[in-house]
Amino acid sequence: MAETLVAGVDSSTQSTKVVLCRAGDGTVVAQASAPHPDGTECHPRHWWDALSQVRDVLERADAVAVAAQQHGMVAVDGAGEVVRPALLWNDTRSAPQARALVAEFGGPQAWAERTGSVPLASFTVGKLRWMAEHEPENARRTERVMLPHDWLTWRLGASEPVTDRGDASGTGYWSPAAGAYLPDLLRAALGHDAEPPRVAGPGEAVGETSWGAALGPGTGDNMGAALGLGLEPGDVVVSIGTSGTAFAVADAPAADPSGLVAGFADATGRFLPLVCTLNAARILSAAASITGADLEELSALALAAEPGAGGLTLLPYLDGERTPDRPDASGVLAGLTTSNATRENVARAAVEALLCSLADAVGHLAAQGVAPRRTLLIGGGARSEAVRALAPAILGTPVTVPEPAEYVALGAARQAAWALAGTPEPPRWPAPPATEHTTDRAADADPVRARYAALRDSAPQI
Repeated sequence: MAETLVAGVDSSTQSTKVVLCRAGDGTVVAQASAPHPDGTECHPRHWWDALSQVRDVLERADAVAVAAQQHGMVAVDGAGEVVRPALLWNDTRSAPQARALVAEFGGPQAWAERTGSVPLASFTVGKLRWMAEHEPENARRTERVMLPHDWLTWRLGASEPVTDRGDASGTGYWSPAAGAYLPDLLRAALGHDAEPPRVAGPGEAVGETSWGAALGPGTGDNMGAALGLGLEPGDVVVSIGTSGTAFAVADAPAADPSGLVAGFADATGRFLPLVCTLNAARILSAAASITGADLEELSALALAAEPGAGGLTLLPYLDGERTPDRPDASGVLAGLTTSNATRENVARAAVEALLCSLADAVGHLAAQGVAPRRTLLIGGGARSEAVRALAPAILGTPVTVPEPAEYVALGAARQAAWALAGTPEPPRWPAPPATEHTTDRAADADPVRARYAALRDSAPQI
């Protein structure tokens, strides 16, 4: 008898990745990927084209689910056609519109209480207002508003447009606490009523693909990673990808009026308070370009320098920043002298800046009552030896580094297995292999964190 296989899709900013797993234990038996165009907006057909390139793996599955980048605005007309290229999470043009919506509906406290978050430029609600102001004809044509994973799930065979509570919680017009849309906010953003997808239950089967596979509801990428890692309350994840995120599974919703912590839902019925930075792995890429090194050499250079990089401090807001909310900011390299202007110090300053930014993110979670039981470090940036070595001191806790894997896609695959099984809880897959990292030089991080904080707080608030 053939074994039951499930597929999970990760449709990210940069690419589509699919993993094919055994439904019983999550063992990966095949995987494939295809690139997406670069940029901050993308027509959804490019995601579908990339998915089509991995169909030989995908169509071996008995069940499929899609996890994708959060927040992206997919506007669809009455005929089901996409109105314009999707504005992605990393497109900051809607920052003024997000601020205006916050002011119009009672300020940050009111938004945190209603939606769990104070919307920034990344949130879908601000992007809709931007379209209404700058492209009114496109706004008038829009009858449905979807997220990237919603659109892909619909195209794959969902019986109707559906989303899940995790991805819905990142729109700015859905309430994690109430479990319901807030149509007044959607109407105020777009200028008229539009139909959002139905929010499916966790683990619900929402349709069938063209080759007869069951279809899970899908979720956002961070929710997929949490499911793929098997997170439980008390686990804090620091993820270093295109963006940097710190998030934790919680039993109660968060509502941070500062806007620093997004009070998302997760993919299981719990909640996922999350802090996101716009700049993460690209900090390392930029430093590699400056030093003329590849990423492996950059790591070696950073480890060859002393803690504190000879007095160099980098404020890594290279493409604006989301946390803190400075969409028009740029990077600052402070403390440069003739004596410390070395490749090693620039490399060290970049790694320290990346980790200080993420340590701030973990601190914001702690302020919302998240008490870390353990810290997991994942994402492409976690493959850097320097990042792994410096993380325990700067983050202030021992760090667990799971074996590199496509955890977003694995979480989607686990959800697909859940939808196929029809059980109340997702299947229990074994925890991924991991290494533990500690430090006996924690005090070295204190002046690094202090200098970073001083530069962060003194930089122009734009």
